[in-house]
Amino acid sequence: MDVKRLLLLIPLAVLAYLIMVQWNQDYGQTPSSPEAPAITSNASQDGSDNAGEGLAAPSADKDVAAELPTTDNAAVSNGRNLVAVVTDVLDLRIDPQGGDVVYAALPEHLMSQDGDRPYVLLASTNTLNYVARSGLQIDGHSGRIAFTPEKTEYRLVDGQDTMNVDMKATVNGVDVIKRFTFNRDDYAVKVSYLLDNGSDKPVTARFIGQLVRDSQPDPSVGPKMGMKSFLGAAYSSPDNRYEKVSFEDIQAHKFSNREAEGGWVAIIQHYFTSAWVPSQKQQNLFYATTDSQNRNVAAFAGQTETVAPGADTTLGATLYMGPKVQERLEAIAPNLELTVDFGWLWFIANPLFWLLDHIHSLIGNWGWSIVILTIMVKTALWPLSAKAYRSMARMRKLGPEMQRLKERFGDDRQKMSQEMMKFYQKEKINPLGGCLPIVVQMPVFIALYWMLLESVELRHAPFMLWIQDLSVKDPYFILPILMGVSMYVQQLLNPTPPDPMQAKIMKLLPIVFTFFFLWFPAGLVIYWVCNNCISIIQQYLITRKIESDPSVGKGVAK
Repeated sequence: MDVKRLLLLIPLAVLAYLIMVQWNQDYGQTPSSPEAPAITSNASQDGSDNAGEGLAAPSADKDVAAELPTTDNAAVSNGRNLVAVVTDVLDLRIDPQGGDVVYAALPEHLMSQDGDRPYVLLASTNTLNYVARSGLQIDGHSGRIAFTPEKTEYRLVDGQDTMNVDMKATVNGVDVIKRFTFNRDDYAVKVSYLLDNGSDKPVTARFIGQLVRDSQPDPSVGPKMGMKSFLGAAYSSPDNRYEKVSFEDIQAHKFSNREAEGGWVAIIQHYFTSAWVPSQKQQNLFYATTDSQNRNVAAFAGQTETVAPGADTTLGATLYMGPKVQERLEAIAPNLELTVDFGWLWFIANPLFWLLDHIHSLIGNWGWSIVILTIMVKTALWPLSAKAYRSMARMRKLGPEMQRLKERFGDDRQKMSQEMMKFYQKEKINPLGGCLPIVVQMPVFIALYWMLLESVELRHAPFMLWIQDLSVKDPYFILPILMGVSMYVQQLLNPTPPDPMQAKIMKLLPIVFTFFFLWFPAGLVIYWVCNNCISIIQQYLITRKIESDPSVGKGVAK
C-alpha cells in the first residue's frame, strides 16, 4: 500500500514541479514597448565609421571573436538618417551605417491586447538591445560600409506585393548595392549584396549575418508561467537538426565554430523569433561569441566568392523577424519550425497541435478548439482511465473491510501483509492498478501543457464572455476556482487514504493547486477544467457500477 500511495502521488508531484520551477522569477512587470527610433535627423553621410569597429567573421579553422560596433544607439545620437520601412506586417528601422536592422515592430501583434502599440521584437534601447546585423567582408575594406539610401521612408501600399529598399556605396572600385526585398504578408526579408567589380583586379567577398542580443529577460506579454520558454540561440544543420545554445553558454564561449551546408541560426523566445537563413546550397560557417559590450552574438558567415574585374555577383540570405508560426517557418528552411519548442515530448505535442489547428480551422475559436481537443484526448485514453478508476472504485467499496484487517492484525505487520495479499487475490485487486495508467498518461498531459504554452496562435485569442485572451490569466480567477472545485469533487470519488496525515494533505491539494493556477494562462486552465470534468463523469459512472455490483466484496473474510 505504501508503494501504491507513493505512485499515486507521482503525477501530482510532476505537475507541482512544473508549476513551481523558478516561481519567484516568473512574476514581473510587463516591460513597456520601446519607442521606434526617429526616422530623420541631421544626416552624417561622410563615410566615417561612427558606429565603431568593423564586423568581421571568424576564420573557419580557428576561433576569432566577431568584433562589432560599440553601440547601436550611435545611429540616433550621432544624427544619421534611419531608413523607415513599413509593410503590412513589419515596421522596421535600418541604419545606413552598415545596413543593420536596429528596430523591428510587428503591427499584427500588439504589445498588450487592450493597447494599440505593436509588439517590438528588435530594438536598441536601455531596456532591450537586440538587433539583426549583416555585413560584407570584402578585400581592402575594414569597418562598416557607409551606405547612401535612395530615400529614408518606404511603405508597401495597397496593391503592391513586393518592395525593394536599396542603399548604395562604392568600396575600392566595387559598386555595392545592399537590397532588402519585402513581400506582402511576409516576415521573411531577403537581404542581398549586389556587387559590380569596376576595378582592374579580382576581389573576394563574404556575407555575414549576426543576431546580437543582450541577456535581458524575455519581454513576453503578461505574467510569466510556471515553466519558462527557452530564451537563447538555436542552430540547425544537416548533421544536427536543432541545437539550442543558452546565453550562459555563449558567454562562456562553449559553442565551437562549425561548417555545414545550408542550415540556419536564430534567437528564440516565447512566441517570437529572429533567424538568419543563408543559402541551403553553400557551405556556411556558424559561430557564437560575445561583442565588446558583452552582448550575445549568434551568427553565420557565408561562402567566400571571387568577383573578377568587370564581373558582378549577388550574395544574400533571408532574415526572418516574426511569430513562431510553424507553417511560415517550414516554408523558409528545413527544421526552422523546430524553433516552436514543444520540449522533450515534441513527438507527442506536434500531433496534438496539428489536431488543434485543424479543429480551429473548422470552428474558428481557439478556446472551443481546446475543449474539443480535450474531449478527443480523453476519449482516446478512456480505456486506460477506466482501468484506473475501476481499481480506485473497488478500493473505495472495500475500504471498510481493509480497515478491519488492519485493526485485526495491526500489531503484526508481517501477518497483516500476508492477509492483505490474500484479500487482494480474492477480490482480484491490483494495488498498483489505479496509479500505473495515470502515470502512463502523464506524458500526454505534459505535452499538452507545452503545446498550449508555446503556441503563438493562442496569444490574444478570445474565448467567450470574460475570457478575451487565452494566453494570460483569467482576470476574475473564475477558471482556477472551477478547477479547484473539480479537483475536490474528484477527491470525493476516490478512496480515502487510511493514513490520517495523507488524508489531510490530499484535502489541501485542491486549495494549493487553485492558488498556483491563479496565474496560469486561461487556455491551460480550460484544458484542466475540461479534463477534470470528464474524469469526474467517467469516475462517477464506474464507481456507481462497482458499488452496485454484489460480487465485489463477496469473498471478504469476516
